[in-house]
Amino acid sequence: MLTITFYLFILVVAIQLFYYLIVFGKFAYTKTQKSNPKKIPISVIVCAKNEAENVTKFIPLLVEQDYPDFEIVLIDDASSDETLEIFEGYEKQYSNVRLVKVINNEAFWGNKKFALTLGIKAAKKEYLLFTDADCYPTSKDWIKEMSSHFSLQKTIVLGYGAYEKIPGSFLNKLIRFETMLSAVQYFSWAKMGHPYMGVGRNLAYKKEEFFNVNGFIEHMKIRSGDDDLFINQAAKGKNTTVCYTPESFTYSQPKTTFKEWFAQKRRHVSTAKFYKFFDRAHLSIFYLSQLLFILLPILLLSFQYQWIIVLSLVGFRYLFTWITLGFSSGKLKEKDVMYWFPIVEIVLIFTQFNIFFKNIFSKPVHWK
Repeated sequence: MLTITFYLFILVVAIQLFYYLIVFGKFAYTKTQKSNPKKIPISVIVCAKNEAENVTKFIPLLVEQDYPDFEIVLIDDASSDETLEIFEGYEKQYSNVRLVKVINNEAFWGNKKFALTLGIKAAKKEYLLFTDADCYPTSKDWIKEMSSHFSLQKTIVLGYGAYEKIPGSFLNKLIRFETMLSAVQYFSWAKMGHPYMGVGRNLAYKKEEFFNVNGFIEHMKIRSGDDDLFINQAAKGKNTTVCYTPESFTYSQPKTTFKEWFAQKRRHVSTAKFYKFFDRAHLSIFYLSQLLFILLPILLLSFQYQWIIVLSLVGFRYLFTWITLGFSSGKLKEKDVMYWFPIVEIVLIFTQFNIFFKNIFSKPVHWK
């Protein structure tokens, strides 16, 4: 039995080697990205529901973008606070701000995808750039950087949506490590010609891509997934590219309690079961290998079975993982989270395992 476990551990390390060096290396070891600015007309789309405080702070930052031709489409999804009144004020104040008012109906009650669909249809520009109401761009060149990666072939651009740093907070480092690792995954697979997801905090695509797949209709009843499920359906190797220049990042405020973050991750993870089979498979294999890499050495070392080889393989795996994630964190301006590696990785692995089982027995809460 120990012999089988030992060889299984070797297989797990080999799988991890494949992911971190071959797959994730596509992003980690690539050259620094350069942009080629264009003057494509852009519609920036922001959907908000009860976000009065955030839209007061962040919408003015969008208006200040240094870009020659863009509009901002603000979607109020039947808010019960002052969000609509604030949006109406922006529409009067800025000539390039347009407002879409969503009134809930029985068929699509509280469904963000319905609200986004109305906003996309109302957008006057052919190229759409999305962010959330609680997000803000890191620079005035956000639109310029994201739009620069569009071309005749590339009509979907995946960006990086980061979280603000909170000094002295381990939870914050855990959140940002998970966000970085997720970005490394979807950037890398996109570079390999198999894009499978993006994040609505920073995502762009041509309007025709939305209508080519009939919008969100195939997963309208699934409350989450306006970003990742859409990309999983619409993105192909030929039409998708990535943007990770620092000026293209967006930031949002992270959760400050583990309970809130855990609930947020449950919502995100719940959509993965609707991905294409290949994408579910490669994600499942990766996360299972992550868990087994922690559990199998503990079992083998407790019996002192081939302990020198086991420890050598553990050290080797952490070395190539640290190098790959180290280069990746540099590109995404998240180097400080690597100071806590591998502690944050171990905590994240067991948290994700817990989320998986929680989602089996109960459904997470979605859009407000």
